[in-house]
Amino acid sequence: MTKIAILGANGRLGRVVARAFIDAGYDVRTVTRNGKLPAELKGATAVAGDALDREALIRATEGVDIIFNGLNPIYTDWGKCMPMAENVMAACHANNALHLFPGTVYNYGSPMPQVINEDTPFHPTTEKGRIRVAMEDLFRREAEARRVRTILLRAGDFFGGTGSGSWFDLVVAAKINKGIYTAPGPVALVHEWAYLPDFALGFVALVRNLNKLGSYEALNFPGHAVTDLEIKAAAEKALGRPLKMTSMAWWVLRAGSPFVAMWREIVSMSYLRFEPHQLASTRLEGIIGEIPHTPLDQAATEALEDIGIATVSGVAKAS
Repeated sequence: MTKIAILGANGRLGRVVARAFIDAGYDVRTVTRNGKLPAELKGATAVAGDALDREALIRATEGVDIIFNGLNPIYTDWGKCMPMAENVMAACHANNALHLFPGTVYNYGSPMPQVINEDTPFHPTTEKGRIRVAMEDLFRREAEARRVRTILLRAGDFFGGTGSGSWFDLVVAAKINKGIYTAPGPVALVHEWAYLPDFALGFVALVRNLNKLGSYEALNFPGHAVTDLEIKAAAEKALGRPLKMTSMAWWVLRAGSPFVAMWREIVSMSYLRFEPHQLASTRLEGIIGEIPHTPLDQAATEALEDIGIATVSGVAKAS
């Protein structure tokens, strides 16, 4: 049985990816700092491993065939990204493991290309964008040197899955129980979203088609390129009631950003909410066949239930 280690298994993405690989019949090992198994990942084994401790990470991933790199420091702590990436490369090399990595759209900077495909050049204009480009450069060098094979799948903003920390739960749906939908940007602007259960299945499909892939691949995952008007309509359908549309108070974050580090980091990436963009792929469907895509109405319903908001189709899950 193929063995896969999930780094960042306590995070929203890591949990969903781990569940997808468990359900697909893989031998899943979760790697977290405390070594505890997230409750929803029954069927996996858990080990402790700190991604900032190279030797500990190598031991924690010993014997696996694949390492899924779901590590993502909080917005104010991105100085850890490159040391973590280097340690993951060392662990992959030591264990001869394939490296799976979720890419972002940060690499493209502002102004954002309205349509991003695999050939769109990087043009980072923020520190986070430059860090992401540097990480991908590292992965490509390791692949070209035939030390570590990397398969990268790039997505937009996440929604779906349990936990907190996404734009969907922190902003969009934060006041939905009060009848309010909060738009992070212009309501008719197209924004790229990735429904996490679909994104996770994309990784499973890529692993099943490794014979079609090279030593380094960076592919796009076209998710839901939709407006806030469309998401609001889907949420209203899920809830069975109308919602009032309001806008995120960016002026508050901008005014406070000199004094609040997290606000400053969020403001630095605010262009993503004001410049239309979507992901397209010229290759993914040819490799895996039909791209996983849950219809927006269903995805919005399940995403609301995941964060504890009751819908007309079922009882809310525990938040």
